[in-house]
Amino acid sequence: MNGNSPLQALEALLSIIKGLIWGEFLLVLILGTGLLLMVRLGAMPLRRIGTAFRQLSRGRRSDGEGDISSFNALMTALSATIGTGNIVGVATAIGIGGPGALFWMWCSALVGMATKYAEAVCAVHYREKDEHGRHVGGPMYYIKNGLGQRWVWLGGLFAFFGMLAGFGIGNTVQANSVAGALNESFGIPAWATSIGLMAMVGAVLIGGVKRLASVAGKLVPFMALLYLASGLTILALHLTDIPAAVGLVFESAFTGTAATGGFAGATIMVAIQFGVARGVFSNEAGLGSAPIAHAAAQTNSPVGQGMVAMLGTFIDTLVVCTVTGLVLIVTGAWHSGAEGPMMSQEAFASTIPQGQHLVALCLSLFAFTTLLAWSYYGERCAQYLFGERIITPFRVVWVLAIPVGANVSLGIVWIVADILNGLMAVPNLIALLALSGVVVGLTKEYFARKNTEPLGL
Repeated sequence: MNGNSPLQALEALLSIIKGLIWGEFLLVLILGTGLLLMVRLGAMPLRRIGTAFRQLSRGRRSDGEGDISSFNALMTALSATIGTGNIVGVATAIGIGGPGALFWMWCSALVGMATKYAEAVCAVHYREKDEHGRHVGGPMYYIKNGLGQRWVWLGGLFAFFGMLAGFGIGNTVQANSVAGALNESFGIPAWATSIGLMAMVGAVLIGGVKRLASVAGKLVPFMALLYLASGLTILALHLTDIPAAVGLVFESAFTGTAATGGFAGATIMVAIQFGVARGVFSNEAGLGSAPIAHAAAQTNSPVGQGMVAMLGTFIDTLVVCTVTGLVLIVTGAWHSGAEGPMMSQEAFASTIPQGQHLVALCLSLFAFTTLLAWSYYGERCAQYLFGERIITPFRVVWVLAIPVGANVSLGIVWIVADILNGLMAVPNLIALLALSGVVVGLTKEYFARKNTEPLGL
């Protein structure tokens, strides 16, 4: 028996568990919840995108109680979502599910805008103050305060899974991806990357959510614009290939994809599964993570903050992930046989000189901010379960987990992250379905006060 067999057996077992969790039930629950909310809201999240951007432009000013500005709340949420999901996650989805996976990412994002909106509305409406006067909220609080004492156990279940999930989606995946990218591009060993990340993350965590939000408010716009400008440059240079790429996305979404190059081929179900899973991993709509950040926003309007929050899904998936996906397709990198960050690096390097280094830089910035945001999410989940005393130990464990993620198998890291994501999504989605009437009522009341057109419901 060779030395790798125990690891291979573990990966095979985890893959089976992931397949059960991310089967038809969860896919229907995620897309169905978003679709139901979108219908009940009269497609408001789509019709009010312009209003949402105007709301965001006013978001740097405080218009109510809270700890951070509405703008910085969105930047904190985006710092968690604009990360490896946009570079590694899209590459993984298309590399396994084919170009059609991008279509299903779009679908999850369109309905996910309604989900993200509802999450933030509930987070602000049902938030509390902790013993230090800080505003805390998220699914565990809107389950407890919105559904009543009989459902407190469900809020506790979310907090437990959310605390653990952070170490997957927000810590080990990020550390693993950036270590691989920096090693591939610059020859930096994983242990050196680990030390650097540990030092930087630890330094920010000492300052709490206000320092985290301040860092996110400065880094996120810069890194997103840098990455988008590079991706759009590649697409401009392959302008004539874009129509065929888009056509391949739609065709593969409904017919599957035949084997080509280093690509093994994919069925429609594989495209849907990986498209939705990677879409949720990227924009986190339905996971219940982003409302933890939005609950700290300086606002008295749950609906106003909900509109700001839904822009996170729009920006993350419909803009950033789309650019990545089309770059992978038009450059041919998607069937090259490369995996994870190496696929994206190959795509950028094929058109932009030293493009692989640019991807490594962007990935490093993305992963750093994601590590920060998810530390806050996990900390708040742990605080809900164990009280204030857990915060310092949690931060220490969070920093110590970074080198573990940087040095383990990428396959196992992604599988564990998917499992934990699915487990934390279920309690949150149940709560959103149960509270959908509250969300619709608050939305109608808000637009009635603004003397704007009604929802039409």
